[in-house]
Amino acid sequence: MTNIRLYNTPFMNKKIFIPIAAVVLLAVGLLWFFNQRRSDITDELEQYFISGEAGVLAESDYAVSIEEFYTDREYMEVWLFNGSLSKNGEELLEQIEDSKYDGLQPEDYHLERIYALSSTPEKENKKFRNLSSDEKVSLELLLTDAFFRLAHDLENGKVNPSSLDPNWKFEEKETENNYSEMLKEVAGGSSVEKTFEKLYPNSDLYAQGRKAIQELYTIQKNDTLTWEFEPVEGAIEVGDQHAAIPALRKRLMFWDFLKPYEMADPTLFDSTMFAGLQKYQESNGMNPDGIIGALVAESLNKSPQNLIDIASINMERLRWMPKMDWDQEMVLVNIANYQLDYMKNQDTAFTAKVIVGKEYNESPTFTAPMSYIVFSPYWNIPESITNDEIIPSVKKNPNYLSQKNMEVVDGNGAVVKASQVNLAKETGYRVRQKPGGDNSLGLVKFMFPNDYNIYIHDTPARSLFERETRALSHGCIRIQNPDQFAKILINDKSWDDEKIQEAMHQETEEVVKLEREIPVVLVYMTFWADKDGKANFRSDVYERDAALLKALRSSKSSLDQA
Repeated sequence: MTNIRLYNTPFMNKKIFIPIAAVVLLAVGLLWFFNQRRSDITDELEQYFISGEAGVLAESDYAVSIEEFYTDREYMEVWLFNGSLSKNGEELLEQIEDSKYDGLQPEDYHLERIYALSSTPEKENKKFRNLSSDEKVSLELLLTDAFFRLAHDLENGKVNPSSLDPNWKFEEKETENNYSEMLKEVAGGSSVEKTFEKLYPNSDLYAQGRKAIQELYTIQKNDTLTWEFEPVEGAIEVGDQHAAIPALRKRLMFWDFLKPYEMADPTLFDSTMFAGLQKYQESNGMNPDGIIGALVAESLNKSPQNLIDIASINMERLRWMPKMDWDQEMVLVNIANYQLDYMKNQDTAFTAKVIVGKEYNESPTFTAPMSYIVFSPYWNIPESITNDEIIPSVKKNPNYLSQKNMEVVDGNGAVVKASQVNLAKETGYRVRQKPGGDNSLGLVKFMFPNDYNIYIHDTPARSLFERETRALSHGCIRIQNPDQFAKILINDKSWDDEKIQEAMHQETEEVVKLEREIPVVLVYMTFWADKDGKANFRSDVYERDAALLKALRSSKSSLDQA
């Protein structure tokens, strides 16, 4: 009876027994499969690390992290499956190829060495079949090192700004991610693309910039023009003839600001080209006067590759930026665009033209909180300007200070007679300009205390805002329509237009503390893409782009040697 009861238990029922047998066979099969994998590349990876030979990781900064990663997972591969690229491997290869849309060089992430291992090197869609054990190990480790390199460069930038740009004054960006942990997530099934997207700067500017660069690469494929710079001296106006006109007209057609049309004389700057040029100037932040000068000719002679390079430079600058909340209230000044924008939730609530530092008094890039406004300000003249400009002027004209509404004060701020002080030899004195319409700071200044003595202020020379190139100051930011800017910052109904004008026209200065601190962010961007995806390019007035482009396009090894 005992045997009969045992036979009739549920575990021995045929309907149950058959699925159990299938599970056992599946488990045995999987064990055999993983043993086969183990005997294929896994053992080779283990031997590679045990041997201690640098090999494919000889120049890797991440060799230790890579070895720890594979040791922890018993040397199981991530990027290969059954002797070819796994889904993860194909996705990572695509990310390496697409890194050009970030303005990076795919070659920095072993793309050519990876392609060299392909069994179909002549085809665009690379396949990896029939690889030897050594080739599989090389491919696996090249991809892993590329993952670490690309992750670092997407988060922090390829180039160290502190070693390249002395005017970059932002805090050094700190690495917030553990790339080994991110790689473990990918090995566990996370998307490579989504993993890298976490490393992008938290700004719509970056996402839109990637799209704009991708579009430029598409345009470049259809580029049949010869992009030679046509020198233009002076100005070419409508009705003039010039040898540069045919090439410049082709540029306007290439960028779709002109449609092809019949013309009697290709060298004539005719009215049709004039209208197309005005559209081009307006689209590129220029005065749409329809006149071809050196700046317009230089801009029109930038090829798609030139524009890709400029965009790449500025994508790197975005990667340098410390993490910040772009949705917050802020004042954003783009020095290269000569423009100030007051932002709320990434929307522009106020915009104004600005004047920035001259080439030899470059305005630095940094961020600091604005905390107060000074109406009818004194201008406390910096010692460097006193020595270089004021003292020589006083020597030529003893009445210079009184004519410029200036006075001398001692260390306590008390006014002293200028005739009793030798500014060239005596210390402890400084020159300041009294409030008034001719004060160099104008009628109001906006203070965000910083180590560089930079602030935003009005100016009596308002006609300068009509200039196309406005790098004219000693480093501070001069703003157009300062009264409107003050009103929107104070954000108090009691401060109406009349009260603001009264405050701006007093004989003594008045300090108004803001009820909150507003971040002021000074950037230098010669390219950006707006919310509509339109690419914007500006002249490199401080000539900072060339050095960054050289560093960005250098190989990793040459950067390390620099």
